[in-house]
Amino acid sequence: MQCFKFIKVMMFLFNLLIFLCGAALLAVGIWVSVDGTSFLKVFGSLSSSAMQFVNVGYFLIAAGAVLFILGFLGCYGAHSENKCVLMMFFSILLLIFIAEIAGAVVALVYTTMAEQLLTILVVPAIEKDYGYQTDFTQVWNTTMEELHCCGFNNYTDFNASRFVKENKVFPSPCCANPGNHTVEPCTEDKAESMEVQGCFKEILHRIRANAVTVGGVAVGVAALELAAMVVSMYLYCNLK
Repeated sequence: MQCFKFIKVMMFLFNLLIFLCGAALLAVGIWVSVDGTSFLKVFGSLSSSAMQFVNVGYFLIAAGAVLFILGFLGCYGAHSENKCVLMMFFSILLLIFIAEIAGAVVALVYTTMAEQLLTILVVPAIEKDYGYQTDFTQVWNTTMEELHCCGFNNYTDFNASRFVKENKVFPSPCCANPGNHTVEPCTEDKAESMEVQGCFKEILHRIRANAVTVGGVAVGVAALELAAMVVSMYLYCNLK
């Protein structure tokens, strides 16, 4: 009985932390969506190097909503000893765990396919919004400057863009030499001669260079999820 009470309290506290983290992510996601410029000013390069190729605000809102709901279900299920809620908590967590495993396998085995899929999504956005959508442009400029890269694949991503067609120049990071000294103006010939690689390849390189850290974080998250599922099932099976 004492063991059951201890596990119940620990599950409540653990899910309370998840609930609060979810609320925080929701708040940040709404902030980014409503006023992304001020977010970049506050966090600088840290905010731009994490997820440049998706809408960060919507991603944070989605992640925050999932954590918020999971935390609520875990807290309520543990406190009220409601078997239905505990089973719902377990089921959602199991689906997330399976999706993460599938995503990791796809990322490791089908990197080229993922690059092609992202190219289909990202390059048209660059062609349409770069230079004209303030938040989008600022994120890309900061990303290219911090990672010393150009575009998603390379400078050719800007060939059909409104920015290049109207200004007749490419973004300055596309003409940065190894010492990060930019050649101005950045014309197509200069961008081609500089051979600055795309940001996707640069991010992959950095992830692989820090594979141990990335893998450790992934294993830690998976272990927490497994522990939460085991605890929820323990409570479920021991409730009358």
